[in-house]
Amino acid sequence: MKIVTLKESREPRVALVPDAVKKLCHLEGIEVAVESQLSLMITDQTYEEAGAEVVESRQALLATADIFLSVNAPLPEDIKQMKQGALCISFLDPYNDTERIKALQARGVNAISMEMLPRTTLAQKMDAISSQASLAGYVAVILGANKLDRIFPMMMTPSGTIPPAKVFVIGAGVAGLQAIATAKRLGARVEAFDTRPVVEEQVTSLGAKFVKVDLGETGQNKDGYANALTEEQLKIQQQAMAKSCMNADLVITTAKLFGRKAPVIVTDDILKGMRDGTVIIDLAASCGGNVEGTVVDDTVTVNGVDIVGLDNLPGEVAYDASSMYASNLYHLISHFYDQETKTVSLDQSDEIMNGCLVVKDAQVVNERLKEIYGG
Repeated sequence: MKIVTLKESREPRVALVPDAVKKLCHLEGIEVAVESQLSLMITDQTYEEAGAEVVESRQALLATADIFLSVNAPLPEDIKQMKQGALCISFLDPYNDTERIKALQARGVNAISMEMLPRTTLAQKMDAISSQASLAGYVAVILGANKLDRIFPMMMTPSGTIPPAKVFVIGAGVAGLQAIATAKRLGARVEAFDTRPVVEEQVTSLGAKFVKVDLGETGQNKDGYANALTEEQLKIQQQAMAKSCMNADLVITTAKLFGRKAPVIVTDDILKGMRDGTVIIDLAASCGGNVEGTVVDDTVTVNGVDIVGLDNLPGEVAYDASSMYASNLYHLISHFYDQETKTVSLDQSDEIMNGCLVVKDAQVVNERLKEIYGG
């Protein structure tokens, strides 16, 4: 069985690093091949030393691969050249990128979406959403610290004491918790809010203050994601958080709803009340943004507030992001690799596979997606 990784456009991360190549090659019956000059961080020679075949011909790899590993969904022109029955594993955004899913379906290429992995204990080592979100939370704070017009820690100087910067984190999922921890390490005073009261203990354990807002019934779904708020709850949340936003020097928003547009939490009215020079890092920019006025992959100034809408935050630390993602992929493949048949089992009786398998035998088989694609 041949596992292949191709070069991706406008993506600094890669799906395979040498350490993951070595581990995959240790599985009996697996060969690994990568496209030449796959990564700016890793040389072809390093991949070869790890056990991978380095191939210059993209067409040859497309025609012979049994499994394609990538960060982002494959290009439509590449899908047309994949052999039928091949398996594609990547972030696929199946709720929104319907044309890509239909192209895979039409070509007869099986597909696993890394976003769809169930958030269970057994699947933890495969959870690429969490691994990348953790890095995004870290990068958000570093970007904010670089852009802010003041320092993070309290500093006692001959000129007097400089108070610590105030950071407000909206959303205490994986990204939010990492943002809190990073901001605290840098010496900031941190507040955080989440619609799920259950995360208060995690927030306070990191040294941050949890902002309590009575929204009534909220909670989280079976996958650990926050439930969507009603219009009334969203208004209550905005009013309660306005004070924290106005007092903050750096605001980091992380509220995403899987498969849906992100809620607008920081409105234009809230922005008007914030001090000039405040920085907001919007981690939900690619999903519509948590901040009114966010522009994807750009920094805009609205009412004196700088809003950073950088989409690929994990890509800012591409080396570690690639290592973590490649590890997630290795654990997924090794878990489902059948030593006897030398194939990756797509048996949907397994809870993990049933959750993440999107296309099988030219059909969309994921129950959560059938409403979109039929079947």
